[in-house]
Amino acid sequence: MSIAFARTIDWSKKDVSTTTVSSIDIPPLGDPSNERRFWWQRRKANGYDPENIATLPSVFDDPDTAEKYQPPENWENTKRFDPTARWTWGEEYALLRKIDFRIMGFTCVMFVALELDRSNLGQALSDDFLTDLGLTTNDYNLGTTVRLLSFLCAEIPSQLVSKWMGPDRWIPTQMCLWSIVAGSQFWLKGRASFLATRALLGILQGGFIPDVILYLSYFYKHSEMALRLSWFWGMDIAGEILADIMAYGILHMRGVHGLAGWRWLFLIEGLITLVAGLFAFLLMPAGPCQTASWFRGKNGWFTPREETIMVNRILRDDPSKSGMHNRQPVTPRLLWKSLCDYDLWPLYIIGMLFEIPSGPPSSYLTLSLRGLGFTTFQVNLLAIPVSVLSIISMFVLAAVSEWSNQLTFAGMFSQIWCLPFLIWLETTYSATSNKWVVYIVMVFFLSQPYAHPIQVSWNSRNSNTVRSRTVSAATYNMFVQLSGIISAQIYRSDDAPLYRRGNKALLSIVVINLLVYGFAKAYYIYRNRSRDRIWNAMTEDERLNYLATTTDEGNKRLDFRFAH
Repeated sequence: MSIAFARTIDWSKKDVSTTTVSSIDIPPLGDPSNERRFWWQRRKANGYDPENIATLPSVFDDPDTAEKYQPPENWENTKRFDPTARWTWGEEYALLRKIDFRIMGFTCVMFVALELDRSNLGQALSDDFLTDLGLTTNDYNLGTTVRLLSFLCAEIPSQLVSKWMGPDRWIPTQMCLWSIVAGSQFWLKGRASFLATRALLGILQGGFIPDVILYLSYFYKHSEMALRLSWFWGMDIAGEILADIMAYGILHMRGVHGLAGWRWLFLIEGLITLVAGLFAFLLMPAGPCQTASWFRGKNGWFTPREETIMVNRILRDDPSKSGMHNRQPVTPRLLWKSLCDYDLWPLYIIGMLFEIPSGPPSSYLTLSLRGLGFTTFQVNLLAIPVSVLSIISMFVLAAVSEWSNQLTFAGMFSQIWCLPFLIWLETTYSATSNKWVVYIVMVFFLSQPYAHPIQVSWNSRNSNTVRSRTVSAATYNMFVQLSGIISAQIYRSDDAPLYRRGNKALLSIVVINLLVYGFAKAYYIYRNRSRDRIWNAMTEDERLNYLATTTDEGNKRLDFRFAH
């Protein structure tokens, strides 16, 4: 976040074409304590009044600082920038619901499409996929590694292409291309074709998630992203549920035209996601002020008043979001500068480690259930409760973190959750354990509150420039994919079926993760206190001189504070 200046002054002049300062007194500003982030808080009994001013104080309320943060003329939303604009909480929340429906709604549909093509390999495993192709579990691990490596290598290039073309063009293109490859798995012949399609899917799907996160940042404030991203990843899990239900029906097609059910699964789900990709070209506007089209209507989805509220509420929250046009590429120099941003490295380390404790048990769930004696069709149905509980726990964790503003502790809680279940697997689970007891333990273990949406938002908040946010989202996700590569090597065939050695490794990683989270919080507290000492020692004139002359950028500015 940036420090806001709040002294009351008169604005000296106004330009009708590009609003900078006003000839009238500053209109009244809203009280931040009146904000109600959750619908259940918006009751009159809680002191909520929809007619109260929602325009919160920012650097644009002081002309001396406002000119330092003025959006450039080539920014796509400059026409709606107005530092004197005021709106009510009733208007803001009504607009937010509209953004959720128009923008977030289809974004969630796209993630379901991604998950259909990512998770169907798990369902295929329950239908003798490995046996039909003459593959071993180690071949499966290798395929997972190949896809993740390809995914990882595509992250930054995909983000650079997205920033150059615009997410509204690149994301639909990605979806259509990977859907074709996913459907082509209908014709798999053996190990070579299996590994080839794994690689192609990784390349084409890589970058999709950070591309979407960058896109959503055009419409939402930082404080709104964690909860929305929990919906986003919630639809990822909903996609798993849908995939399980579809698999239950489609896998019954084994024998149709003499072919395995898993072949029909790949083909049908690939065609479904191709349709979603084609609709994405029609339903993704380039930005808040660029929603008009032949499909979305000549006037677009939002009124001029709504566009003004969208643009100004976002810039008041983070003036750095006007730093680049949404079709402006990140140059090699800016790419290198962003990669060298050491203040984000603690988050990258977290991204590499936080998923590992639950990763192998989750990947091997279908195989483990088959080994316990459940049938192919029972396995796909029994996986559904895991997904449902995961959605609930993730939403609750995201809401609590947004309400309490405690990002680090939310991540630590998800690690603590894993401890008792891993201890049970290591000390109590045996070949003679009742299969329903094992199933129930695995359900609760894998319903672990997923901290990923919170950490993605955390990474975005601590970037503080468009170019850094573009690169850091991809870099963070690369480390997350690296965690998948590590996870894929922990459960080995010579350790099956109890995986004692693997579970010991997972327990050790939980302990390491708790230490890493603690280090990240301590680091950001130290950085903020160091800047506070310097900033608070400055006079007002020295601060204004710093803003006018500094070459510091993004999260290196003295007026920026890290979230933790």
